[in-house]
Amino acid sequence: MTLAFQLPPEDRESSPYTGYTRAHWEAVADGLLASAWRWSTPGGALLDLPGRPSAAGVRSDGLEGFARTFLAAAFRVAGAGGGDPHGWLERYASGLASGTRTPGRDDTESWPLILDHLVAGQPMVESASIALGLRLTAPWLWKNLDAGVQDRTEEWLRGALRHTPAPNNWYLFPHTVAGFLESVGRGDAETAAVRQRARELLEGWYVGDGWYSDGDGRAFDHYNGWALHLYPVLDAHLAAADAEAYGTRLREHLEGFGLMFAADGAPLYYGRSLTYRFAASAAVGLGAVTGHTPLSPGASRRLISGSLRHFLDRGALTEDGLLHLGWYGPHKASLQTYSGPSSPYWASKAFVALLAPPGHPLWTDPEEPAPVETADRVLALPAPGLLIQSTRADGIVRLHNHGSDHVRPHDGETATDDPLYGRQAYSTRTGPTASGNIADNHLSVEVGGRGSVRRRIHPLGAGGGDGWGWAASWHRPVFTAGPPMVPGLRVESVTVARGPYELRVHRVIGAPTDSRVTHTGWATGPDDSVVSALHALHGWDEGSELLRAPQGTAHARWAQVPRLAGQAGGTTVHVSLAALTAEPLPLEEAVTELVVEHGRVQVIWALDGARSVIGFGPMAVSLLD
Repeated sequence: MTLAFQLPPEDRESSPYTGYTRAHWEAVADGLLASAWRWSTPGGALLDLPGRPSAAGVRSDGLEGFARTFLAAAFRVAGAGGGDPHGWLERYASGLASGTRTPGRDDTESWPLILDHLVAGQPMVESASIALGLRLTAPWLWKNLDAGVQDRTEEWLRGALRHTPAPNNWYLFPHTVAGFLESVGRGDAETAAVRQRARELLEGWYVGDGWYSDGDGRAFDHYNGWALHLYPVLDAHLAAADAEAYGTRLREHLEGFGLMFAADGAPLYYGRSLTYRFAASAAVGLGAVTGHTPLSPGASRRLISGSLRHFLDRGALTEDGLLHLGWYGPHKASLQTYSGPSSPYWASKAFVALLAPPGHPLWTDPEEPAPVETADRVLALPAPGLLIQSTRADGIVRLHNHGSDHVRPHDGETATDDPLYGRQAYSTRTGPTASGNIADNHLSVEVGGRGSVRRRIHPLGAGGGDGWGWAASWHRPVFTAGPPMVPGLRVESVTVARGPYELRVHRVIGAPTDSRVTHTGWATGPDDSVVSALHALHGWDEGSELLRAPQGTAHARWAQVPRLAGQAGGTTVHVSLAALTAEPLPLEEAVTELVVEHGRVQVIWALDGARSVIGFGPMAVSLLD
């Protein structure tokens, strides 16, 4: 795709996989900033980008445009040691002066006040980007502001310290504001209190394997990298403080997260706020900058540049250089109510990589293969209940979800389908179907013609060995119409991943007589270069059918989904083999024998004759030679 701004020539000697160098990153940052600043107010306080407004309203959206692009400018200038050839900081200095002059007023420039998250809280999110940008550029911007502008900016920022955040990663926004104020000698008991509060919450949200839950409950998604790791690790790095605890967790997170990028650079399409796109690579860049990473500099650059280029090459920008609201082009199902025209610019967090100066190994070492390009891999993450499966031949990464549901502990289980969390599996080549279409990668119990959805997920374990892995969970089916539940009804699910194959086993307990069970596979488009297979092994009617999803996915304008169906009643076991691959995989090349008896499922793999054994209650999965 032709970009609205010019990039340097590719360097295939230094970057054989992507062609991108540090100069490309600087050029992209400058190009995004130049395109966005065409839509600024005269005083530069708001960037009113064109497009549908968010639920917070157009004034908040304008602040969002200022704050999120400021973060890109700050990484750009700080990484260049204050070098600012395009004069970005002068523009943001003008905007600070204009926006803080009369906060809360309904005029051309004034910023909205920071209030509680349930009232008009979006400015609290943006306060963190402004504070971080000011901290990064303090020697060149903050120290040269008039004292009055400094005082007004502090007073506006302190609204974040005095109001209630949303009960999740939002608590790191006042933490970040307080960190900036302390860094410029304006700390006090108020700043110390919010920082201590955030640290205590982070300890409670940390579950292990390098993963935090985004608030109480089990919400594991991209917010781990671009928020829950980014803010505390970067805070310690900028303060030259001991970051051992947070740094160790980031390193452990990247052990698994480094596997979550496809060979074509795509991150996993999974969780909310996906319109932030290449912000998904922020944790990788942060690890390289701070040294808290298991990845080599060459592999790190391969991942971050691959992700950046992936979206630039696939239409993420409009003709005039603005980021679309969507994934590649516009895509409504990728958005939330808080998504506005400037929301995609949280992608600016990827430019944290520019804090590594030009002579850093991140930029000087040659690119190395990404983890997905080195071998077939299966990695179980028991703490979040996730199973990562990648295949070298096609470069596809799949994520099997047995632990992340985005349902808070005090919330009831509603019958609302949540495609971004409720599906059994996600990948770098497919997106979930929209909630009004047939659900992909989903098991539904049908009682009286009413189908169920999966909401709260209860992990049962995860593990594996060399070249294989498993994860298991149970859920209580919630019905889309009629009564909210059937007493005693429960579904236990196990995924065993081996090579490109996914053995999916479900035990349905307590289903009424004459119930039905349906199970779907991956959603693909008619022109996709990938193949979705779903084979019936046990407990299904003969064969599968293809159903249409006219709203498509983020990867396909129109999609189709394979579906199996079978009878249920009492306790039944249903086994299938799924695959998402570049070439069709005949069933006989995968499995040669299946035995289901006495509460156990045994599968013989055609590849080497090894036997997978799945036992229910208590859960036990093994692979025997």
